[in-house]
Amino acid sequence: MTPRPDSPRRWWHPHRPHDGSAAGPGTADAPGAHEPAPPEEAAPSGISVRPLAPDGASPERTGSWRAGLSLEQLRRSSGAGPDQEGRPAALSVRTLRLMTLILAVALAYYGAGRLGLLRQVVVEGATVTPLWLPSGVAVAALFAFGPRIAPGIALGMLAVTSSISPVSGYSVLTAVGNTLAPLASWYLLRLVGFRPSLERLRDGLALVFLGALGGMTVSAAVGTGTLLATDKLLSANAWPVWAAWWAGDALGVLVVVPVLVVLFRPRLPRDALGWAELLGLFAVTAALTWVAIYSPLDLLFLVFPLLIWAALRFELTGSAPAALIVSVLAVTAATNQQGPFAGRAMGEIMVNLQAFNVSVALTGLLLSSLVTERRHVRERIEDACQELAEVVDTLAPGASGRRPRGAEGTGPEEGEGRGSTGAGWGAG
Repeated sequence: MTPRPDSPRRWWHPHRPHDGSAAGPGTADAPGAHEPAPPEEAAPSGISVRPLAPDGASPERTGSWRAGLSLEQLRRSSGAGPDQEGRPAALSVRTLRLMTLILAVALAYYGAGRLGLLRQVVVEGATVTPLWLPSGVAVAALFAFGPRIAPGIALGMLAVTSSISPVSGYSVLTAVGNTLAPLASWYLLRLVGFRPSLERLRDGLALVFLGALGGMTVSAAVGTGTLLATDKLLSANAWPVWAAWWAGDALGVLVVVPVLVVLFRPRLPRDALGWAELLGLFAVTAALTWVAIYSPLDLLFLVFPLLIWAALRFELTGSAPAALIVSVLAVTAATNQQGPFAGRAMGEIMVNLQAFNVSVALTGLLLSSLVTERRHVRERIEDACQELAEVVDTLAPGASGRRPRGAEGTGPEEGEGRGSTGAGWGAG
């Protein structure tokens, strides 16, 4: 093996010619010249071989071969050498990036929290939000950046609570609960192989039952337990407060996560007609929802055909924003006790509101996931048929019935070929 010009000299190199002739003058007494030097490639794990003198003897007086680390490997293992200068800089860059991500997540959580606080209701003496948007922001951030940004969730929640009341033990415990809940959702979804793209029906089901309904029980339990421990809530009223807290956090996951997926991975229309249809769909959804809510008749069921249309035509790109529009308008009417929510007790309003919003989110999310999954299956089948037709044409030209490009005229053979199984769609 020819040593590199910058590699360190090794004691065992006998300087023999490559043709196997005797060594040149002055090399008869070279250390280890009386026995062949083991090739460097034979050393395990990239360790070079050089003689090490036993019992303190000089290496020139021994011919034994023992394994030793090269100078470059010693530098890597000890941290010395040129690499050591670049490590602190790289570490500081990574730390700076992590701190920036944590701060960005905290700001996003705080902004979503301030929006959520615009609509609050009082249930059995406890103030809750029927649509807590930050829970969806937290779950999406965990899937985008990993659990290392969890401190940003806690900082964002502390900032939200400190904007309405002084920081106390209650706010700290609430921040802990609102951080553990998205982490629980993230862990449960990771266990079942969840894909944030929501392109499979199983991903939609996992987000609904594990990410939203399952993980958010943690924040509701911690928040309600903190209220009980601080004597701000009677034990007889704990269940309604827990249900309202849990439903608000779960709905935030169901509504916000699909919208964020659409924003970061959009599947937009390709022509002006498609854009007009999509924007018209959103406008009609908002107008019809407003009419259905404030009409003296109970017409809220009219929004479901629009959600089905959005899912079938535009998949998640249409269904997620449409579900968000319907949920926001319903929450606004419920907090103002207007429309179908007028003249009812707050507990009854929350039950009706959350049942309606969850039904809206489930309809849009699951149907769009199902349509997307079917589309991917169809595309894979078409690709397989195309490849099969190309293979058949290669083995027996014309047997698949595919019309060669540039061929003129049609005949009965072409028509029969196109009617055969798996060949018609691939004709050029």
